[in-house]
Formats: sequence, structure tokens, C-alpha cells
Amino acid sequence: MRTDSERGFVLHRYPYGETSLLLEAFTHGCGRVGLVARGVRRPGRAFAGAHLRPFQPLLLSWSGRGELGTLTRAEAPEMAIGLKGNAVWCAFYVNELVLRLLHRHEAHADLYGAYDDVLRRLAEGCCQEQALRIFEKRLLAGLGYGLALAHDAHTGEPLRAHRSYRYLPDEGPVADDGDSRGVAVKGATLIALAHEAPLDPEQLREAKSLLRVALAPLLGDKPLYTRSLFRSMQSRP
Repeated sequence: MRTDSERGFVLHRYPYGETSLLLEAFTHGCGRVGLVARGVRRPGRAFAGAHLRPFQPLLLSWSGRGELGTLTRAEAPEMAIGLKGNAVWCAFYVNELVLRLLHRHEAHADLYGAYDDVLRRLAEGCCQEQALRIFEKRLLAGLGYGLALAHDAHTGEPLRAHRSYRYLPDEGPVADDGDSRGVAVKGATLIALAHEAPLDPEQLREAKSLLRVALAPLLGDKPLYTRSLFRSMQSRP
């Protein structure tokens, strides 16, 4: 089986044997795929793997069946997406989410679009927290766990911007009557998330708490490496 000129990004790369690389890639039409780039680490062939790095848009061709394909060609149709400072760590966080939550060989063209979009937003200097929250929301929806952001889960009434809610993970938003379950969140935050509208600082805090709780069952008990690393970097004097 052969796949030609598939749009994609390298999510992560590992040394493979003495001269090759094992790539985890995210592609438009084939989803997440594992590819072996043979011989690109041989002396004198460093140029062959120069484009095989995260955040570089690629056209990938490979052959083979099963879990690992053999990379036959990789072209860079444009420059790497220019990420700087904290935007780099945000982008690696996005990569880790994709690696952890998407199974190999399951196409997610909509999520590929969301992935490409968040990288470019981060590179453009858009609000990093806003960009990440929108990606997390789209990721959940693409995996079949979309947030309920339109109606009260108990009454069916449309959400009201001025009202306070508790978002219950297994149900959705319900009026906040003092129950300690779920995540406290304003209606305005839920409505803004639904429309992907700009969030103010308080809404960003609420959205971060909500999405962290929503992602937790999918991620399981294993901590996210990028989240732990970023936290340790912020704590340094």
C-alpha cells in the first residue's frame, strides 16, 4: 500500500536503530501515523532529515501496511511555522494532546484543520490561552466528547450570559444552586466558548478549569509531560 503527498506534520521523532528515525506524524487524510525514515541519520545525510521536525508543514509519502510505514519522500511546501518563546511550549503541549488522544490510522480531517489553525494562531502572537482553549474544545468535539454549550442540561432552556452554572461532566451545565459538583462557570463563558469569541481573563480561567476537567478522563492518570515541564519552568527563580 502506498500513500503519496499527504499533508502532515511531525509530532515527535525518535532515534531508530543506528541510522534512522521513527516519526509520529499527524496527517490530513490518514490521521496519526508511525513512519520509519530510513538512513537519515547516516553521516553526510543530515540534510535528508532536516525537514522532519515538529511544526514544519510537509507533504509525506510512504509505503507499507501495519503499524509502521516506510517514509519514501518528504517535501516542505512552505517554511516552518515560526514559533517563539512560550508559544513553542504551547505547541508542544498541543502535540502531546494529539499523541495521547488520537489512535493511529483514524482520519480526523477536522482536527487536522484545528491543529494547523492553533499553530498558526500561536505563531501570529494571538492570546495563547485563548488559542489553546479553542483547540481543546475542538479536540473534544472531534473525538466525540463535545461540550454542551447551548442549553441547561436539566431544564433545556438556553444558557443565559448573566447566570452562574455548574458544569457536570456527565450531563452538561446546570443552574448553580450551591451544589459543589462539577465546575463553576458563568453562562457568558460557555456562550463565548460556543462561538469561539474572545474570552476575558476571568472567562479564560473558567474555561481552563472546565476543559481540564473535560479532558481528564481521556488522559487518564499519566500526567502530561509538557504541563509538568512548563510548571517547573515557571517556578524557577
